[in-house]
Amino acid sequence: MNTWDVVIVGAGAAGLFCAGVAGQRGLKVLVIDHSDKLAEKIRISGGGRCNFTNRLLDASAPQKHFISQNPHFCRSALSRYTPQDFIDLVHKHGIAFHEKHKGQLFCDHSAEDIIRMLLAECDAGGVTLRTACSVKAVRHLEGGGYALDTPQGLFETRSLVVATGGLSIPKIGATAWGYEVASQFGLRLVERRAGLVPLTFDGEAWAPYAQLAGLALPVGIETGEKKTRMHFDEDLLFTHRGLSGPAVLQISSYWQDGTPIRLNLAPEVELPARLQEAKLRSKKLLGNELATLVPSRLAEAWVGQDAALQRTSAEVPDKALNKLAEALSNWCLTPTGSEGYKKAEVTLGGVDTRDLSSQTMESKQPGLYFIGEVIDVTGWLGGYNFQWAWASAHACAQALPGPA
Repeated sequence: MNTWDVVIVGAGAAGLFCAGVAGQRGLKVLVIDHSDKLAEKIRISGGGRCNFTNRLLDASAPQKHFISQNPHFCRSALSRYTPQDFIDLVHKHGIAFHEKHKGQLFCDHSAEDIIRMLLAECDAGGVTLRTACSVKAVRHLEGGGYALDTPQGLFETRSLVVATGGLSIPKIGATAWGYEVASQFGLRLVERRAGLVPLTFDGEAWAPYAQLAGLALPVGIETGEKKTRMHFDEDLLFTHRGLSGPAVLQISSYWQDGTPIRLNLAPEVELPARLQEAKLRSKKLLGNELATLVPSRLAEAWVGQDAALQRTSAEVPDKALNKLAEALSNWCLTPTGSEGYKKAEVTLGGVDTRDLSSQTMESKQPGLYFIGEVIDVTGWLGGYNFQWAWASAHACAQALPGPA
């Protein structure tokens, strides 16, 4: 009973989906996970509603939504298993969903619907699940295949699939096990860091803005220069320690430590012209006029830092008005760090794609496969990382050797 066609380590999105597809091909499949809870990252994703894919993913050029040292690696799998393929599966299981914005699809009811769907697919393939089962050691067998030592016994398998995800959100059980296995078998690793993560700022320098915690507004945000420049138009959220919200989560994956980010806090407003117009016609305090163009708390925070702005619009010097407009439309600031893996949605970096097949996800170590987040492929916010989980898992499951 402890000999299998394939053992998949990691019962998350990629692992469960791979198991279901492989099992329905007739393979004898075992999924093991060190946690006693399955698919916890699915359960908490999308505010509990699971942003399970993004229908705007361009199958002909998917790499524009993904970060990797080899941005074209993901193209093969993503073009062969598309968002529509997963949507069809969701329809098949009768799961109601909606599009939020920018192609992002969420369950109407709960992320539990997706978990139940994956488990139903596993059941259809006769998959065996073992939870609270940690792998103590992995050995390559002389005749091919692998032996896994666990507290629940010794498992032998022809194919081993690592689907353990990354380092993000350790409180739900994230570990470095997948990277350790890659290293054990001589595979290269790309440096890991937190991605899709809130950014933090020095306490004293941030003091004038800490009072804005909870304020959200649409912004333009960018980082990098020339060829490395990245720009997003998304919502920003002020926190006590820094900045969050979709805009900052997106840019965090491109931000490099010690470099600035630039924010346009009024992307829909021509601030210099509007402020000059107010100066000509208004007898109100500048702060009151500014509050018609940006959120009032934001207006108060900026005006409160400069005595020259704390007067009627007509009385504010042109130089001070122009300086204010520039500050709000091109606010340049350098984060001191990020909230790290405890708040990160994904892990950047991972198993080097140079050591993997883009067609099958098999590594240069025969019979050893890697899928999902553990690979150096990281998607944008908005369902792209789940689609990579589904696509890489599907590519792997289809490529696994058939039943013994």
